[in-house]
Amino acid sequence: MVTGVPRRQGIGVAVARELAGLGAHVFTQHYAPHDADQPWGADDLAAVDGAVRAALHDGARSGSASADLRDPAQVESLFDAARALTGRVDVLVCNHARSGGDGSILDMTPEALDAHWQTNTRSTLLLTRLFARQRREDAPALRPGETLRRTAPADPAGAPKVVWMTSGQEQGPMPGEVAYATSKAALAGITPTVAAELLDLGIVLNTVNPGPVNTGYLDPGTTDRPLAELEALRAATPFGPWGEPADPARLIGWLVSPAGSWMVGQVLTSDGGFSLQR
Repeated sequence: MVTGVPRRQGIGVAVARELAGLGAHVFTQHYAPHDADQPWGADDLAAVDGAVRAALHDGARSGSASADLRDPAQVESLFDAARALTGRVDVLVCNHARSGGDGSILDMTPEALDAHWQTNTRSTLLLTRLFARQRREDAPALRPGETLRRTAPADPAGAPKVVWMTSGQEQGPMPGEVAYATSKAALAGITPTVAAELLDLGIVLNTVNPGPVNTGYLDPGTTDRPLAELEALRAATPFGPWGEPADPARLIGWLVSPAGSWMVGQVLTSDGGFSLQR
């Protein structure tokens, strides 16, 4: 299951296609109204679904659904739909994100903070809970602060995998994006805690910071940022061009495969040296 797959130019499509290329059944989530409000606009969802299907192996299935992840009821119905595709979800990639409607600390409103928290943070935690409950649907009720304890070593190669996405908020300031940075920094900060709990269920969690990947928001005609600022950032990037969606997709494909199973509970930066600029 891959969330945040509304546009062919996005990271979500690249991840879905990468997993399909590895032989997976793939279920994707989109929410076109969000993109329709952005400078880059909404894509043709039928074409998006077609791009994912084109990468499937023979016999593999795909599905998709629209869901506003600010709504907990839609989070649950979305996961139910993904699970119905094959009977279970073995990999969860929470790629979705709300952007726009942000500002500086002087601009912050309860509504802006809540919208980013609900979309980026709360829904990711709720989806992860639903994913984990598959492993222990008969789990007893726990008291606050109590956790399950594993009774046997986890199998890293065959373990179910969860990947969250962040944006390097802990590496430097993000002026004008206080609500977004807060919601994503929370995921990076809670990664070790949730990863430790999931290990007791034999589940592996990692978080990926994909760096400056051009999904349209860095193109001059569709960016929401000053062009001079973008050019200065691009010029300081060691490899010159921006990253492409396939760059983080390859990392995620490796993380959820047996080859990446020794990596657990980490916040991984894959940014082409962007964080090392000087």
